Amino acid sequence: MTLYRRFPDVRGMLSALITREVGTMLAKATEAARDEPTARGQLVVASVQMLRSLAANPFMHAVIERDAEMLVPYIFERIGTSQRMTEEYLYAQLAAGHADNSIRSAPLKVQARTVFLLLQPYVFTIRPSTSDVDLDDLLTELGRMLDVALQP
Repeated sequence: MTLYRRFPDVRGMLSALITREVGTMLAKATEAARDEPTARGQLVVASVQMLRSLAANPFMHAVIERDAEMLVPYIFERIGTSQRMTEEYLYAQLAAGHADNSIRSAPLKVQARTVFLLLQPYVFTIRPSTSDVDLDDLLTELGRMLDVALQP
């Protein structure tokens, strides 16, 4: 009964858990990138680390495998809390990259949304995408592409 006082239904509870998991993984990815000398390097390393964490996260896999339909609105209809959190991180890193001249100049909101849209499919397709391609190889290539795309 206590759960239903806090959450309207099971999907509400799952959404809150997803947001918590994504926040935890994003904090760890940010920490893993801390030693990079530029904001661009930090963004690239954190993005790759975040996707690596998502690929290894059993809770996220369970949601995708058992209730993928729950995620459909976040792909086609609206941007959810954890997606906004991720986009805000990207925005801040891009702004820092503009300031340290490690990221090419572009309108921040558009640049953040573009990087977000580049990364989002990896979240939902990482398992099938790595059935015949090594995860490390895939993420290494993504990191190279991000790095080159953001260079001034």
